[in-house]
Amino acid sequence: MKRSTTKPPPEIEKWTKEDVHLWLMTQVKVHELCADRFIEEEVSGDILVVFEKTDILDLGIKHGPAVKITSYLERLKAGSKHESQFPAYVENWTKEQVNQWLQQHVKTYSKYAERLQEEDVSGDCLVCFKKQDFLDLDVKSGPTVKILAELRQLNTKPEPTLQPIPHTSTEQKATPKPIQPKPSLAQAIATQQAESYDNTESKTDEMVGKKSEKVHLPFERPSGKEKIQQPEAQNLGAKRKETVTRTLPDISKITVEIQKTLDNLLKDDLKRFHFHLQEYSKSKHKPIPRGKLEGKDTMDTAKLMTEHYGSNEALQVTLDILKDIHQCDLVCHLEKNMGQLRQQCLSKEVSKKEANQGDKLKNLLTCGGNSLDSYDRFVVVANKSSPEQVQYLQFLSKLKLFCVLDFDPESAAKGGLCHSYRESRVANQHTPSQYQGQTESVIKNLNLYKQTSWVFCNGRHDLDSDSNRELDYKNWLRKSCRDVEQLVSFICNPEVLLHGRSLIIFLLLSPVDSEKDPIFDTYKSFLKHTEEKNSITICDSQSTYEKWRELIQDKCDCDIDPLSIYELTLSEVNGTVMALGPLNQSSERLLPSSDSSAVVLKQKDEDLMTALDILCINQCENIYDENSQEFHDFRIKVEKEFYRGGKVKWWNFYFCDKDTEKPFIKRDKYENVKRMIRSQWRDSKNACVLLNLFHHPGCGGTTLAMHVMWDLRQEFRCAVLKDNTLPKDEVAIQVIELMKLESEKPSPVLLLVDDSQETKNPYDLVICIRKVVEDFSNMNMDDMQNCKVIILNCVRSHSPKEQYKQDNSTQCQYITASLTLEEQKEFEKKLKELGESHEKPENFYSFMIMKSNFDTDYVDDLARNTLESFDFSTKEARLFAFLALLNTYVAESEISLSLCEDFLGLKMTHWREGSVLDRMKPYSNFLIIDTDEEWGGYKGIRILHHTIASACLKELERRRSLKVSDIAMEILHCDLFFSARVVKERFMQSIQRMLIKRQRKKDGDEREPFSPLIEKIHNQQGRQTVQEIFVKASSRFETSLSIPQALARYLYINERDFPEALKWAEKAKNIKQNPYTFDTIGQVHKSNLKSNIHREKQETTHNPEDLNTNIKIAENATIAFKRAQELASREDEPEEEAADDESDDYPRKSYTIYGYVGVLEIAFLIFEILGRLPFFEESDPMKKKYLQSFLQKAIPITSVYKDDDEINNRYMEIIKEHEPFLLNLKTEVKETFELLDCYFTYIKGNNSEFDSKNHWTVCSHFKKYVNLFCTAPEGIKAERQNNPNLNLKIEIEERRLCLERNQADTFAGILQHLDKPAEEIERVTEHYAFLQQQQLINKRQKTKETINYILSNIVLYHLKPKSKHVKSYSHLSDLLLKTLQDVGLRYPFPDPYYLALLLLWPSPNQENTEIGTYVTAIRNSSRKHLSNLFRKRSTVAKLYLGKEEGLKRLISKPKLDKSFLPMMPRDALAQLWWNGDIFKEKAIISRLHRVSGTIEQGELFANYGKLKIPVRPALIGGVRTGFSTEKVSFYLGFAINGPLAYDIQHEN
Repeated sequence: MKRSTTKPPPEIEKWTKEDVHLWLMTQVKVHELCADRFIEEEVSGDILVVFEKTDILDLGIKHGPAVKITSYLERLKAGSKHESQFPAYVENWTKEQVNQWLQQHVKTYSKYAERLQEEDVSGDCLVCFKKQDFLDLDVKSGPTVKILAELRQLNTKPEPTLQPIPHTSTEQKATPKPIQPKPSLAQAIATQQAESYDNTESKTDEMVGKKSEKVHLPFERPSGKEKIQQPEAQNLGAKRKETVTRTLPDISKITVEIQKTLDNLLKDDLKRFHFHLQEYSKSKHKPIPRGKLEGKDTMDTAKLMTEHYGSNEALQVTLDILKDIHQCDLVCHLEKNMGQLRQQCLSKEVSKKEANQGDKLKNLLTCGGNSLDSYDRFVVVANKSSPEQVQYLQFLSKLKLFCVLDFDPESAAKGGLCHSYRESRVANQHTPSQYQGQTESVIKNLNLYKQTSWVFCNGRHDLDSDSNRELDYKNWLRKSCRDVEQLVSFICNPEVLLHGRSLIIFLLLSPVDSEKDPIFDTYKSFLKHTEEKNSITICDSQSTYEKWRELIQDKCDCDIDPLSIYELTLSEVNGTVMALGPLNQSSERLLPSSDSSAVVLKQKDEDLMTALDILCINQCENIYDENSQEFHDFRIKVEKEFYRGGKVKWWNFYFCDKDTEKPFIKRDKYENVKRMIRSQWRDSKNACVLLNLFHHPGCGGTTLAMHVMWDLRQEFRCAVLKDNTLPKDEVAIQVIELMKLESEKPSPVLLLVDDSQETKNPYDLVICIRKVVEDFSNMNMDDMQNCKVIILNCVRSHSPKEQYKQDNSTQCQYITASLTLEEQKEFEKKLKELGESHEKPENFYSFMIMKSNFDTDYVDDLARNTLESFDFSTKEARLFAFLALLNTYVAESEISLSLCEDFLGLKMTHWREGSVLDRMKPYSNFLIIDTDEEWGGYKGIRILHHTIASACLKELERRRSLKVSDIAMEILHCDLFFSARVVKERFMQSIQRMLIKRQRKKDGDEREPFSPLIEKIHNQQGRQTVQEIFVKASSRFETSLSIPQALARYLYINERDFPEALKWAEKAKNIKQNPYTFDTIGQVHKSNLKSNIHREKQETTHNPEDLNTNIKIAENATIAFKRAQELASREDEPEEEAADDESDDYPRKSYTIYGYVGVLEIAFLIFEILGRLPFFEESDPMKKKYLQSFLQKAIPITSVYKDDDEINNRYMEIIKEHEPFLLNLKTEVKETFELLDCYFTYIKGNNSEFDSKNHWTVCSHFKKYVNLFCTAPEGIKAERQNNPNLNLKIEIEERRLCLERNQADTFAGILQHLDKPAEEIERVTEHYAFLQQQQLINKRQKTKETINYILSNIVLYHLKPKSKHVKSYSHLSDLLLKTLQDVGLRYPFPDPYYLALLLLWPSPNQENTEIGTYVTAIRNSSRKHLSNLFRKRSTVAKLYLGKEEGLKRLISKPKLDKSFLPMMPRDALAQLWWNGDIFKEKAIISRLHRVSGTIEQGELFANYGKLKIPVRPALIGGVRTGFSTEKVSFYLGFAINGPLAYDIQHEN
């Protein structure tokens, strides 16, 4: 056909028909077949100008293209170009996508959307539609107006997400595809040729027998039947044969054969055939009704017969009727072909079954089901893709991808596969080398399971560096191959992805031409580590597949055909996967928003919030057809799991909401908790509030919290913290993201924290959230109410009621293992309800335990009956005993299902989790399987309720004489549990916790000396068994330092076997040197020393060698404690210590001053030992003076008077041998006291009993120090009377001793007197006044005492302002200024600069321009002098800036406290100070002065006129990020490292 290739002339009337064709192809851009129709019908330009839409339709062109051509023609005649008024993406929509948009977003009836699809209305046609065009397609006026309005609104909305439309009948319609490509020209022409009668019969047969999807053309030539419906039926006179042959391209060969046979009948013979057909009675099928046969041509008749009777029987029916009407020639011809036809039909059906790759793909991805949930995770390996292919790979976003191994270096660039995926989902971009290291660390660092990991295995060109270039095969083999092999090994580790529960997909988007291809090496790597059946292949074409199959067959000897998809187009693959369940992917999850509105939670936003399990308003809705059997079965299953003892799910509350007559049981404290949350949201002034819910384990505490959260999901944006180990600042950012999501105004957040560690104070998280909330800028006052986070913290506790009483009662509740009468009635009622829908609900043991009000007799009877035939020699019984032991002694413990299968010798089966439970009968009634989606669908098996586990252990001990030690030792002896390549990580942690985890004592922060299991074994069997278990455990956990530590502690505390204890403590230290391992060594030595002293006190004789031994022990202990303290001071990142690898002697991250305290304790034990020597006896004043003088280096040991005997001489030798150590003790002790004074005075404590205990220990040792070194013996007093010249020196020394005795010889010690009686500081001030007048003192000493004198005056003024010893403000200021001149700005201690802040701080009437200099000086000095103590800790202010003048404007913290005591418990008051809430109280506001200031470049300043003084925020988050310049105000406190700002308020 001749076609014009030049541009058509401007005057349309002059166009030839070729010009019209060119215009249609290049300007209108219709399909070539549409344009060809205009040439066939000889439409030139002069004809085109008078054409209307109906004329175009008469050409057999469908409505969509017809409207488009009409629109372009109108513009052409008007002299203008076509310009779309809608977004560009609309014109790119296929007709399927138009259908999806109409149904999913416009919400039109499906019949209208499908009508438009039938008429080929693609996006480029839709934008040309006017109202009349829709009406012409029988779309009613209402929907038409709505469609046009929605179309216009697309200009102001983001691009809508289109999902495939699932069809109910696969027989009637092909698998839906979300994106259907326009057919290529070659495809369209091939299809047209196949439909043309000009083809030979053989070609027709080939075409109709081919199993392929019908290609949708922009127009189709109508069949005869369709032509009757056309306005002009000019072709009706054509031969019947021509009419029917070019209709349906997917007719079976038998249908065609019948049609060809009937074509040979005359018109009357065909009528006779129809008559006999409607009377035919030889078939089991009813005859075809007469109405269906009227007016049917031969093809329609043939089709009707094969559809009604089936292909084979239709042939027989045709033969029978032809015989009846005496068509013998046709009968012979048909019989001749029947055998061959039937055989062909049979083989075609078989091959069709094999080649039905859509079903095959479904089966491979779902294991024969309908849902992608069959696999826990997918791994995809992909090679280079093109942008055209990427649009058909949307299905990847629906898979639960663990990782993608991508060999396309362009993947992250626009148009690449990774870039496309990241538009709708989150993927972290990694390299193979990042997968090296400890499994747990890699999982945590790369966010595996939580977000997809996209691994670039051969370069990444969006990063401009040589290291990211794509490598040729030789260089890839040398540089990258090993990393990829290690990556594959990591993926195939059963600790990461369980074999059989994850699927590897090789997605070949480009050919693999030879074995020298990285993706082929990767395939071989997977083949080494996992079974062949765990991988499938999807190829973009059959040719790609053939090459790939040959490679694998040749090099790996594998047949991959049953596991490969290669006949489907990528579009078909995409559509097939997208149509699979779960359907909840397409439903919109909603969150509450401001003004009772709701917003959509996008999948990508949810991907980013890895720490949170978000509860939506419409949680659980639109996921199932709730009238279906599937939903009914699912409900029964979920309810059964929960009431048996599984963790509560949101579904449990949803079911009860749906069935209002069977509500979820509301516990007694339900309303209290709900009310507490609402009142804190309404009344609290804090951005984040912590509410504690204390509960016994297993009594329904977490369920109660989730129930309250479910009912508040319309008022709060609700979430559960999934991972308690994540960094708190990361969690805080995600919580605030949830608060701000999709809305200009914030929404309040309710966060549930399920805290299994019995730690009731996650204040780090509270502080981090407050910091992030305060980073909100432009927050107006109306929004502040909703800019709030309520944390509901579920705390497991053995004494919830006691903890509730200790806590602030307005911010906590408790629930115990005891039901009220009303609750018992509710449980009785629920049991009856369960009986209506469940078989034997009395076997829901967890529910029944609660219903029985936690009756121990009920649980004991259950255990007794179930364990009646228990036989520990069987594997099933042993496994149950292991679970009973673990679940009794370790909260939240389980054994992985995979490990149980290995232990029982079961081959892992994908479908039947029940295989383990079946094997475990009769114990399986007590067992349940938990799934953890956060760990890639990890499944663990446990006992339903910890009371059952505990009762079973007792029963085994009572009836089977099976002790807990026997079970523990059996676990440790089982090699399987400790072998590589089994899923054991959590199990290993549980075993260690069982051996070393110590419970807190009921009456404080301290813990029991040993774990409950070790306590029990010790009480039952003693040391030998305990040691055997620890020794075996240590051999199993070679890198764990906790187990040798725990054994060392057991040996020195319980058994007093110090050499053996030291051996194990040293072993722990050799595994890892940290503060805790050295402290354990120090503790062993200290206990040894105490034990020796106790023994020696009982002995009547003296043995000098005991002294030698004890000093050596003391020296070693001191070295250990000093090293521990040194490591603690050096640890910049203490959180790097794993929780299981710390000493259980101290709480996490709290080894602050224990080393110092240990050094003190050892020194005083040595003082005690020395004080019992014959020549140092403390009971004799003169001998005590010798000891004092010797330790103060006043006299050598040789000058000490003693009896000259062998024992004393040996004592002297030993003391000389250890003289350096002994002479250093007094100085060391004094320095340690001063350092600890600073700690307790300046550092913000954590109110723990550990700090209190340390303080008490230090104070008691100080009393001993005073008694030993700060008392004047009677001899000195007598000497003073005899020699008056010594009077002054002695008095100076006595006063200094008095100051030391009163802990007032240091700056920190004097500050502590703010909390002591006034009389003490009055004496102290008097002593300092006396020392001020003396001239004999050296300058350094004089400066220190002047500084202390000024401070003692300030403290005295606060306690007794009218004392005669108090000097005036001006006198003290002058004295300070003189001192500051003397010391300059480099004094080694911060003390003088602290005084400068107190006395020289500006007031509204008086500026001191030097104050900024002193702030810098105090910061520098404190950093040098106290840096070890300040590391990662906050300082605290002892004095605050008030509203008065002079000394009156300094307000002490004890004075402020008096406003609240004794009305408020001290713990509650300490909590107010800790979190800053104290500054909201009227008693504080009325007394403190609010300072004006600014924040500039992230720094805080106090402003006095033009004077700007740098200040630090007291609480984390006081200054917003973003370097915004803001006006603020705050209260001012004075700390030893500079001024602190409290309660920072932004002026706007």
